Amino acid sequence: MDWATLSIFIPTFFFVSITPGMCMTLALTMGMSIGYRRTLWMMIGELLGVAAVSLAAILGIAAVMLKYPEIFTMFKAVGATYLFYLGIQMWRSRGKLAITSDVEQQTIHNDWDLVVQGFVTAIANPKGWAFMISLLPPFIDQSKPMLGQVSIMLGIILFSEFVCMTIYATGGKGLKRTLGNANNVRTMNRIAGALMCGVGVWLFLG
Repeated sequence: MDWATLSIFIPTFFFVSITPGMCMTLALTMGMSIGYRRTLWMMIGELLGVAAVSLAAILGIAAVMLKYPEIFTMFKAVGATYLFYLGIQMWRSRGKLAITSDVEQQTIHNDWDLVVQGFVTAIANPKGWAFMISLLPPFIDQSKPMLGQVSIMLGIILFSEFVCMTIYATGGKGLKRTLGNANNVRTMNRIAGALMCGVGVWLFLG
């Protein structure tokens, strides 16, 4: 990719990444409930999902998947149900992601569950597929080797996603620090739970 193409590609995908969406809302909620370090596991899963969607869009697999909406329906139903369940648990100040005043209790989480949660959210996001399918092909130069172009594009996309999720997650952590005294724990759980339920509904209806 030449510098002229990169000068357009980089701000385009940073803008797409920073725009509030399911993954960014999830990062904000996780940062609020379990802190930035624990949210990194969800972010790893989300980045793997974004990488898979990006490669699928470039290789043309996405075009095939769009012809079979039942695949999306399955992912969306499973992912949305799980996120909604977590949201209800957080609203009730229960479950592994609920905010508590006990620091030690907050560190007990299954890393693999967080990775899977991020991956499913990214894979089952129809808007993510739509963005990749519409935005990636125009930046590919058929006259140049594909491997180098795909590697550069994927690196830029993942770096943009990571930076933006970090912004959202640290914002959630800051909100927790501001409101995280014992009297506000229930309120914060309800805020985080409502956001999580919202992501689940958004995923299902999106």
